[in-house]
Formats: sequence, structure tokens, C-alpha cells
Amino acid sequence: MAAARRTCGQRYRRLPLDLVREEFARLSTGHGLLRVDGAVFAGLPGRVLGLGELRGLLLRPQCPAAVRDAVWVHLVARARAEGGCWTVACAGMALPALVRVAAWVAARYPGEVQDAEAEVLAGFFAGLATVDLGRPHVLLRVVWAARRAGFTALTEALEAPVPVAPRFGPAPPHPGWGHPDLVLARAVGAAVLTPAEAELIGTTRLEHTPVLLWAREHEAAAQSVYARRRRAEHRLAAYLCDRPPPPVIRAGQRPEPGRGAYPCAPGVAYRRTRYGNGGNSKESSMPVHKSAVFSGLRR
Repeated sequence: MAAARRTCGQRYRRLPLDLVREEFARLSTGHGLLRVDGAVFAGLPGRVLGLGELRGLLLRPQCPAAVRDAVWVHLVARARAEGGCWTVACAGMALPALVRVAAWVAARYPGEVQDAEAEVLAGFFAGLATVDLGRPHVLLRVVWAARRAGFTALTEALEAPVPVAPRFGPAPPHPGWGHPDLVLARAVGAAVLTPAEAELIGTTRLEHTPVLLWAREHEAAAQSVYARRRRAEHRLAAYLCDRPPPPVIRAGQRPEPGRGAYPCAPGVAYRRTRYGNGGNSKESSMPVHKSAVFSGLRR
């Protein structure tokens, strides 16, 4: 994303994530240097680490998920206790993920880019204040809070009335929803999917990351990941087509017959989709909500 955008007056305005990037660089290397003791966390070098080095270590594929979680619990706790620089430090540590989310929202947002980025960043900060530190995947859940905030802002902007000058005829048709990420975000908001399940579906189905690679990065058995994705997709399909869903069974809980995990969605349409290409393709009935043009799941 460009570091700045030129306005009509030929002046430059820095975007919110550019400001986060600049401040994180100052906190990583400048006079306001923040440090984390790596000796506290198993798997990290046993010395004091700057934020830039720490982020690089956490981004490595071979970094265990438990180490990432432990570091993020520490960072979020510092941000809650001290605020200020540590809150900005959390945003800087999550900047690679926030940039991807903001870029997707801004590309579809009818308003200013800085407004779209500000909404995503505000959602991230709200997630820092509310995320449950006793559950795994802390960073993933905070980033999903940012995604939901960005999608909410995008929804409101696209659903806003389009101003039309008098005597110029009817307003243009309302833009419809068409991206699977929006479907996943709504499913998370409706408690149909967990953020981790939505990330699994989005990464392996929409971004075509191999399940074996995803499983290795998350220290999970490939068979269990396939099964987990299949159960999540069944719940998502039920949510989209308004039929009784398979119950979401948490650890230590027993299923309750007859109870749904979410309210019914109005209006359903079915269509045939194909998985794969050429001779290896096969047909499958893919239930799709008529208000969400879902492209189907591709292996």
C-alpha cells in the first residue's frame, strides 16, 4: 500500500497504518525502544529482544503456535495495563495481517482509504480490550475483530442511500454482496464458525493453501484438520441454506438434540457447483443464500 495518497490540493496525507508503521519503527529501534525478555518464552532466544526482531521470529513458519500465543498474551496484557506505546506495539506486531485486511476493505470501500483503514484499526484496538487471553489463537481472534469492524463499515457504506440529483431518474441498483470473505465474517458474527475455523476455510479454500502446510504450521494432524474443516463447512452450509445445522460441540460438552447453533436465515437458493477442473471434477449440491453470491469451495 502506498505510503501516502495525493489529495486534490497536491498535498500528502499519511494513512493510519503508515503512522502505525512509523511509530513501530521508532519503538523498535529509536529512543522509545521497547523490549521483551525472550528467556521467559520457551523456543525464543534467551536474551532481551527488540520488537522488530521479535516480530520476525514469530512470523517464521517453524515458530510453534504455543510460543506465538504466549508472546501475544504478554503483549496484550502489557497493552491493557500500560496502554500507550504498548498498544501501538501490538498494532505494529500485527501489521502484516492488518495490511492485508485493510487492503481488501479499502479496495471495495466507496469512501476514503484512510476511513477504511481507520475502521479496521479501531476494530483491532477494540479486540485488544476484549479478547479472551485464556483461549488459544489470540492474534487470530484480534485480527478477526479488525476484519469484522472493516466488513461492518463496508456493509454500512454499501447499503447507504445513493444520492441522486432531482429529475435524474431512479437511483442506481443497490450493490450486492459477492465475496466469500464477507460470508465467513458474517458466519463468525453469528457464532456459526469460530475465528479459527473461518481462517482455516479462508486460507485453505479461498487462498488455496495446502491443508498439509496449514496443519504443519499449526502443529496439528492433517486428518484432524480435514475433519475439522469438514464439520465447519457443514455448519456453514446449513447456515446459508436455512436447514437444521449440526450442533457445535465444544470440549467437555455433550450434544443437545434439537438445538440449533444460530437463527435461521431467510431466503435460500440452491445451485450446482463443480469441484476441481477437467476430468477430475465432480458435481455437488452447494446450498447458497440468495443474498450472498458464493463462489463455491475449490479443492
